[in-house]
Amino acid sequence: MKKKNLREYRSWLIMVLVAAAMTLVTAAGLLESTDLAFSDAFYQSRSASDGEIVLVGIDQKALEDIGPYHQWGRDIMAMALEALNASEECRPAAIAIDVLYSGETHKEADEWLAQAAGAYGNVVTACGAEFGNTLVEDKGGAYHLDTFSVVALDRPYAGLSQVTRQGHINAMLDTDGILRHHLLEIRLPDNTRVPSMALETVRLYREYYGMEPGELPPVDARGFWYVPFCGEPGDFYESISVADLLSGEAPPEYFAGKIVLIGPYAAGLQDSYLTAADHARPMYGVEFQANAVQALLWEDYKREAGEGVQLGALFVVLLLCMSIFWKGRLWRATALWLFLSGGSLVLCRGLYQRGLVLHVLWIPVGVTVLYVGCIALNYVQAALEKRRVTHTFQRYVAPEIVSEILKEGSAALELGGKLTEIAVLFVDVRGFTPMSEVLKPTQVVEILNRYLTLISDCILQNGGTLDKFVGDAAMAFWGAPLPQEDSVMHAVKAARDMVDGSRSLSKELLEKYGRTVSFGIGIHLGEAVVGNIGSMKRMDYTAIGDTVNTAARLEANAPGGTIYISRAVADALGERIRTTSLGDTVKLKGKKEGFEVLILEEICQGKDA
Repeated sequence: MKKKNLREYRSWLIMVLVAAAMTLVTAAGLLESTDLAFSDAFYQSRSASDGEIVLVGIDQKALEDIGPYHQWGRDIMAMALEALNASEECRPAAIAIDVLYSGETHKEADEWLAQAAGAYGNVVTACGAEFGNTLVEDKGGAYHLDTFSVVALDRPYAGLSQVTRQGHINAMLDTDGILRHHLLEIRLPDNTRVPSMALETVRLYREYYGMEPGELPPVDARGFWYVPFCGEPGDFYESISVADLLSGEAPPEYFAGKIVLIGPYAAGLQDSYLTAADHARPMYGVEFQANAVQALLWEDYKREAGEGVQLGALFVVLLLCMSIFWKGRLWRATALWLFLSGGSLVLCRGLYQRGLVLHVLWIPVGVTVLYVGCIALNYVQAALEKRRVTHTFQRYVAPEIVSEILKEGSAALELGGKLTEIAVLFVDVRGFTPMSEVLKPTQVVEILNRYLTLISDCILQNGGTLDKFVGDAAMAFWGAPLPQEDSVMHAVKAARDMVDGSRSLSKELLEKYGRTVSFGIGIHLGEAVVGNIGSMKRMDYTAIGDTVNTAARLEANAPGGTIYISRAVADALGERIRTTSLGDTVKLKGKKEGFEVLILEEICQGKDA
């Protein structure tokens, strides 16, 4: 597998693993409570009801007028029902009592309540189920544990059950303690179904008006449906108390043809829950019934999208983002982040209005975490890369070239090379070996460092790449690691600066040590392989090829104080330099007959130098 393909494969593998890990973390429920709370606030909104639902509360006023609730007899509710049904013209379409009357108490009161509730066939009474774990035998004869099995059902006492319709009042909270779903029906062990009080009340209401049975909401595997609340705590209640019915203060015509829900509406009666409509204020059970009834009347149903589908979509989105955020341009990553975060909210709102419920925060939070993480990672990598590039090249090339390399990235640090046209310069100190034999070692090192400093300065000041020092010789090239305009002219200028600078240095050495040295220089232009050569643990940024060898041969034959160039260099510079051709009189090792060598005499300042 090619190195480039291997890097791409590794990058994609990392991106897939990161996207998968974040998807699995989401699936594990790490974001669940925050997402549910945000989704409730985002989706649930107040809206005006159609006025067909009236709440009659067993409220504080009733408790004060009639007495503590535990002292109430069933005759109180019987009188309330009689008051509601007193007028033939003003009778409610349906009356639902959100109070469980199980077991017999006082015979007269029980009979009175049963008579009042059954007189007109418009009353729904409450029942409640107790759930537990049971072993269930499937069709194949095997047993499995049913964790949502009805182990008991509390019904109204026999006299009341026979004359009324029943609906369960079980309110079951989600794992975060919030009431946002409603159990549509309870399936008993004998496979009979007990509808919820809200569902049975709506059925009774439709029958009263001769309407067809309404469409049922979509439910999950256990029979729960998502309730779109239209009212917050207190929105349905108009302060009509049971006491008002008994005293005659509530006008009978107000209840005509409507749904009347009677239930506890006082804090001490302990029938309240935190709901999706408001996580701070408890909602009374009878208010929750009103919200469920309203949703069933409007048939305003919402279906929650499957977890698997949403997790799959999340993985795809995260993988897409990872591919753009990681090592991508900041403006592009920012634009994608804003688009996906804002767009997903718009999409969630639009789909909710069309009946589909999505997890609101999954995509925005996932994309944001990736965005911030990738930016931080890119920043750290950029800092490390800058340090690495600077450390690698600052010893070889001019500072401005290092800056350009930093803009290009770390590709220049990869092992390998590419074919590039470059101008190559070799320079050697002539006369250094004889001088080193008569001077002290410290003096030799001092002189050598002076000459090599001069060489290095001339190369770097003219934008060259200092390849290496070999003893008292040096190699440099132009045109790499980045393309350079007029690279050949930079090379000959560096050579000219070396020769000019060596004159003053030679004069100083002559006065101090009685000896002097000079430079022999060779320059050639052509293609060479330039890059990091070696191993990942030890590499050199260098150039190799015939162009390099030719420049070295030119330098080896150049006398002290002389710059030899090839015909390729002379042709590239044209009239901008003055040369003297030696023809093929200088024989270069490894070169065929006819290779022309020229002496660089001067750079013509007036010729676009």
